[in-house]
Amino acid sequence: MSKVLRKIRAKSNRVFIYLVLIAAALICVIPFLWMVSTSFKSMREIFMVPPTLIPKRPILDNYPKGWGYSDFTTYTKNTVLLAATATIGTVFSSAFVGYGFARFKSRLSGLLTVVLLGTIMLPSQVTIVPQYILFHRLGMIDTYWPIIIPAWLGGGAFNIFLFIQFFRTIPRELDEAAEIDGASSLQIFTRIMLPTVKPVILAVTVMSLVYHWNDFFTPLIYLSTTSKYTIAVGLQFFQSAYGNIQIGQMMAVSLVTLLPVLVTFFTFQRYFIQGIKMSGLKS
Repeated sequence: MSKVLRKIRAKSNRVFIYLVLIAAALICVIPFLWMVSTSFKSMREIFMVPPTLIPKRPILDNYPKGWGYSDFTTYTKNTVLLAATATIGTVFSSAFVGYGFARFKSRLSGLLTVVLLGTIMLPSQVTIVPQYILFHRLGMIDTYWPIIIPAWLGGGAFNIFLFIQFFRTIPRELDEAAEIDGASSLQIFTRIMLPTVKPVILAVTVMSLVYHWNDFFTPLIYLSTTSKYTIAVGLQFFQSAYGNIQIGQMMAVSLVTLLPVLVTFFTFQRYFIQGIKMSGLKS
């Protein structure tokens, strides 16, 4: 009888967990579905009471009209350039620094690791003022350099930590065998280590791409010329100018600019999860 009760209790717990997960998924998905639905509605139907999730008379005019209200083609080009450049810099620099932390030891290695991990808890808003002063004195305000340069100088403490953890799972015998064959540390890094850590590279690539594609704060601080705006800043500019009276167009443009990120994430989701999971292992 006790076995039957245990089985019933286990099934009840599983059903309860699934219900909680379904409820949480609905909370996350409903706003997205509402945005998609609103992008196909007329202004009259948007303010209809009671509201409808499925448009009664779907329209497609919101997409070309919303895209034409502002120069979103230019904003998209700027965002692609910045996101691609910053992502490449983030992946390369964080892998390079992570390799150094994982393979080269000194008396200060422990202290430097603590300092590195401590910077994860440091909000970016704390450093924005000194960074702005630095780039202002270098004459880089209203350029893309304040956004690109930091990505090539470390790539972020969390990304470095992922590479450190993954590099530590790789046997040192590979390094020693390569050194016997006459390979330098740089050759070991580029020819042996990087091909081995592909899951982490893909994970950091996805995270960095999503971050820089959606980044609003940094371009807003450093860019003042409209033609240099990114999609995030352009959407805010569009909302300030037309968002209150063109809600359907606003949702349509937001959906179009969101699609590349969604496609990228779901395409590499398996590698992303694998990279995060395996980085938690330690040899």
